[in-house]
Amino acid sequence: MSACVLSWAELSGAPGGVKEPKGLCDLDAALGSRDNARVRRLLAAAGLTALALAAAVGGLWVTLPDPATVAAKNPKTTAVIEQRRAEARAAGRSFSPRLAEAVLLSEDARFYAHGAFDWREVEVAAQESLDSGRALRGASTLTQQLAKNLWLGTERTAWRKAKEAVLAVKLERAVKKRRILALYLNVAEWGDGVFGAEAAARERFGTTAADLTTAEAALLAAMLPAPRRADLAHPSRWLARRSRHVLDLLREARRIDDAEHARASAELERLLAGASGPDTGPDGDPDDA
Repeated sequence: MSACVLSWAELSGAPGGVKEPKGLCDLDAALGSRDNARVRRLLAAAGLTALALAAAVGGLWVTLPDPATVAAKNPKTTAVIEQRRAEARAAGRSFSPRLAEAVLLSEDARFYAHGAFDWREVEVAAQESLDSGRALRGASTLTQQLAKNLWLGTERTAWRKAKEAVLAVKLERAVKKRRILALYLNVAEWGDGVFGAEAAARERFGTTAADLTTAEAALLAAMLPAPRRADLAHPSRWLARRSRHVLDLLREARRIDDAEHARASAELERLLAGASGPDTGPDGDPDDA
C-alpha cells in the first residue's frame, strides 16, 4: 500500500474555484514510475557490467599462463628479463668497452683469431691434464659457451658436448664475431637468476652495463667461471685473486695504462674488502686464475 498524502484543499473541502495544489497521490505515482524506470536501468547496467566482468575474467583465466608449470621447475626466462632486454635493444645501449675486453681476455683471449674451437687451447689443456693426472680442464670458446647457453643447458655429457660442437660451427658460419660476443654478454649467467651484462651491472653495482668502471668490469669477468658462487658481500679469496689477474691482463694487453691500472686496483680492493674463504676455483683448482 502506497502512502498518499492529500493536499490542504482536498482535506478542507475547499470550493473547486480555489486554485489549490492537486492531491499528491498523482505526483507520487509519477515520481514512483520515474524512480522505478531509473532503478530498472541501473539494474540492467549492473547486470551487463557483471556479465562483461565475468567474461573478461573467464578470458584471462583461459589465456594467461598456467602456474602449474612453475610449481616444480624454475622458468627459463621471465617477463621482466625480456622487458629489460627489449629496453636495452630499443635504447641502443652498449657495453662498457672494458667489460668486453675483460671477458675476452679472461675467457677467450684468441676469440677473433680462431673459429668455433681454439685448437691451440685444447692442446695446452690436454698437455696440462697429462702432466697433472687430472681431468681435462675447460677449453671452451665463447662461441661454444654461447651455444650451450642458448640451446643446451649445463648438462655434462658427451652427447651434449657433441651437440655443442655442431652448434658452435653453425654459429660461426651464420653470425659475425662481434654479434656472437654481444649475444654472449646478453645471455651469460652472472648470478642466481641474473642473466646478461645489463642485469649484472644493475644487480651487482647499481649501474648500467655501459657505465661500468674498469674495476667493476674486471670483477664481473672474474665471476664467469662460477657466477652463482660469487658473493660480493662476502667475496672469496679466489674471486679476489682472479679479479686482480683480470686487471693485470688488461694492462698486459695494453687495454689500460699503468695509471688506470693503479686507479682500478684501488677501487677493486674497496669492492673486495674483507675477502676470505676458499682460495680455489670452481673445480677446486688453486691455480685457476
